[in-house]
Amino acid sequence: MTFLKAVPTVFCAALIGAALSPNVKADQWNQKTVVTFSAPVVTPGVHVQGWEVLPAGTYVFKLLDSPSDRHIVQIFNQDQTKLYATILAIPNYRLRITGKTVMTFWETPPGQPAALRAWFYPGNNFGQEFVYPKEKAVELAKQTNTPVLYTPAAIVAEEPVAVVEQLKQAPVQAVSPAGEDVEIAQVVTPPPPAEAPAASESLPKTASPLPLIGLLGLLSLSAAGTIKLARARA
Repeated sequence: MTFLKAVPTVFCAALIGAALSPNVKADQWNQKTVVTFSAPVVTPGVHVQGWEVLPAGTYVFKLLDSPSDRHIVQIFNQDQTKLYATILAIPNYRLRITGKTVMTFWETPPGQPAALRAWFYPGNNFGQEFVYPKEKAVELAKQTNTPVLYTPAAIVAEEPVAVVEQLKQAPVQAVSPAGEDVEIAQVVTPPPPAEAPAASESLPKTASPLPLIGLLGLLSLSAAGTIKLARARA
């Protein structure tokens, strides 16, 4: 597949760092991450009205739901008092794990904000590949000449809990630059096949039969002596 075009270095150098919290396990579970963007960023998903494009600034990303094959990501303001976007994502595998948060972007025409593509948490093989509404996905696919994930479902912007339930059930597809549906595998990388366990080999026979032969001999002698003693008494 054709990889996404590079985004200008100044933009990609967003200051990204893992959020500090007293509860380390909690952060690892929801992958809470503080991100500072140096320029506006287009995000997919269901947004607070007027917040499809995040202005330059600091935001908190959290993984809301991770047990299934599709994940829900939420973007908050820095103090987590305002929810800006709830985004559907599916796992994307990477071979090289990094110790820092990595975010990738779809390139857009000059003068337009870059569009968020994926988020990889430090130390994880799997990241979150974001799913766009179909209209925006078709636009991005044409601009980047690369297939883009989309959902044809019309998500109704209601209470956050209702939005999450809708996203969990929304179908995920991929669209090509020509506007045709293609395999999702053209966008995300599946994990490598598990290696088959090595065939077990027969252990070499190192034990000697001599102890067993000796034991049988002793038992025979003991039996013969018992019989002889019995005859003598008779």
